[in-house]
Amino acid sequence: MADRLLPDNVRDVDGEEDQRKGTVSVLNGVEPIIVVAPTIEEEAMTASRFLINLLEQGISPNEVGIFCRSNDQIARASKIAELADVRTISSLTGRNAEEAVLIGTMHLAKGLEFRAVLIVACDEGVLPLAARINDVADEFELDEVVATERQLLYVAATRARDHLFVSAVKPGSEFLEDLVQG
Repeated sequence: MADRLLPDNVRDVDGEEDQRKGTVSVLNGVEPIIVVAPTIEEEAMTASRFLINLLEQGISPNEVGIFCRSNDQIARASKIAELADVRTISSLTGRNAEEAVLIGTMHLAKGLEFRAVLIVACDEGVLPLAARINDVADEFELDEVVATERQLLYVAATRARDHLFVSAVKPGSEFLEDLVQG
């Protein structure tokens, strides 16, 4: 599912291109849940119900990550955990020892794996980040910024082994359209 976010060819920082067409995952989780809620409060309620359901299924809090685009949205991620009545941590130190959900930005997700991931606050203007878009000087730079933002969502989405929940407030990020189209 996350491969829908990327083009057929992806260029790395060294300029090398990698063909993505035909990429096969060795793992298949359940179909991801994508929610575009009318309000921040409704997004939080829906996400917290998803989190509670995971915990009731026996998934441990330390097997769950909640990620958002930047520190500006961390309070929204924290609210979801609060509504689900689950402890949170924001550092990798002691992650497996503590019975707590890891909350952080999508950048923190790189290299990690969770049984379940919630990616929240994928709103228009947040993903891609409006401040980055507004700072571009030309079309080429715009394409690069959008590709980087898209890859950030891809990295966060591929941290989920079994369950993935992605949410936004209407109208939501343009990237979400790619996730729901198959």
